[in-house]
Parts: sequence; C-alpha cells; structure tokens
Amino acid sequence: MGDHEMTLHHGTAVSSSLTSAWNATSFMRSHRKMMMHNSFFWGHKAEVLFKGWPGSSSGMYAVALTFVFALAVLVEWFNHHFSVIKPGTNKAAAGFFQTGMYAVRSGLSYMVMLAVMSFNGGIFLAAVGGHAVGFTLFGSRGLKKSDGS
Repeated sequence: MGDHEMTLHHGTAVSSSLTSAWNATSFMRSHRKMMMHNSFFWGHKAEVLFKGWPGSSSGMYAVALTFVFALAVLVEWFNHHFSVIKPGTNKAAAGFFQTGMYAVRSGLSYMVMLAVMSFNGGIFLAAVGGHAVGFTLFGSRGLKKSDGS
C-alpha cells in the first residue's frame, strides 16, 4: 500500500487524503500575513472585527479600544434602559418594535464578542470595562433615583 492508503475492517484499501489536507492547511496558515492568536496577547498590532483594522498604528488601536468600550456601554444601555413603548400602543406594532430592538441588541452583543475573540488583552479589558461602566450607569440599582418609596 502507498502512503495515502489505509485498510478498513474487510481488507479494502481506501485512499486517504486526510494527511495531505492537514499538511496543506498547516502550510496555508503559516504563510498568512497577520498571525492568528489562540491565547491572549498584549500589544497594539492586532486585527479587530475587520480585516486589517486597526493594523499596526497605535492611534488606530486606541480608536479600536474606544470603539469596543463604547459598543459594550451601548449593549448595556439596550439591556437595561430601553423601554419606550407607551401604554395603549398597538400590540402588533409594539411586538415588531421590541423584536427589532432585540435584533439590534443581539447584533451589538455579538460584535463585542467577536472583538474579544481577537484575543488581544487590551480589547478584552475595553469590553469588560465598557460593560461595567454601562451597567453602573444604566443597570445598577444603587445609582437609580428612588421614587420616594
């Protein structure tokens, strides 16, 4: 049998391209321009959300940190502070509006998650910090005004 054949239970030889596919995949990954990280790393040379962004510029990395922070704050606002449906509103219209806002909130949450999946430590801290600030501003019961009760 050749290098690319294996024997099954009944003695039948089958061509196996698994090894060659694995080698081709490893070869393609090792020749990419941006390195994909599988563990947290620190530094401003990252790729967050979009190909080539923020690149190797420290200024653009600061913009990316600010963007992820603001996105996480916005997610918390949607989670805790967004109820604009007035009593007496058409139930069908209110249902569609709530569904639309839920879709927007879910999309923003997934964007924060994808940013964190860049495995950049600064982006992770910006996301966690944004969620914490957003929760403090919009969800914390200790900071809400009491209604006199």
